[in-house]
Amino acid sequence: MNATPPDEAFRVEELLADVMARLIGDARHVAVGMASPIPAAGALLARQRAQGRLLVSVLQGQSAFTDGGRELFDCAGQGRLDVFFLSGAQIDGQANINLVCIGDYQHPQTRFAGSFGSAHLAFVVPRVILFRHEHTPRTLVERVDFISAPGTSPPGIYRPGGPVALITSRCLFAFDRQRSRFRLESLHPGHALDEVVAQTGFAFDVPDIVPTTIPPSVETLRLLRERVAPEIAEAYPQFSASVFAQR
Repeated sequence: MNATPPDEAFRVEELLADVMARLIGDARHVAVGMASPIPAAGALLARQRAQGRLLVSVLQGQSAFTDGGRELFDCAGQGRLDVFFLSGAQIDGQANINLVCIGDYQHPQTRFAGSFGSAHLAFVVPRVILFRHEHTPRTLVERVDFISAPGTSPPGIYRPGGPVALITSRCLFAFDRQRSRFRLESLHPGHALDEVVAQTGFAFDVPDIVPTTIPPSVETLRLLRERVAPEIAEAYPQFSASVFAQR
């Protein structure tokens, strides 16, 4: 029986990986960044469920690419990448992300590593899934200080890809590209609507009844702990040890 365990039987990282795997769905080719252990776990979980039919790229030891980022961008530009995960120091209500700086660009309070290829991938990958573990008004803002990758584009701009969802440690949002606005899809176990509203810097739509995010099943936890954990340990040893060790 594939029962659902009590809330205390899983960690939030396992819940998020399960949500990400479900969002990946029937995709055939998924890529994750080099500093994205939870999306990597979600992609590898989805591959376990697909019995190997899902190709996961840009993960050390798991990637089909031999030329790193350049090959990834070429693959995405040709329409051969179905899902990509993006994060940012800031994410706003229009699904714009900021990977550059906080404050004025010329005189920033904080400077980050940079946008790299986020703008290209956000335009051409059909399903971009945004994620941010920290869910506070500091990270989910009304308007980002710098747009590394825009959530939407003006009419007449050819854009086959873009954000479809935002996952945080508190909840799951869906993104409506036509309205350029998020909608609350579900609250993670242990979190309340008032809390999410207070901790989100942008306005979003709320359904009359907000579902609770489905917790990972016993079978899902088995796959994560027995199959995914050894796979992900090479690229993210500290993450694997802290989340999956002594289970």
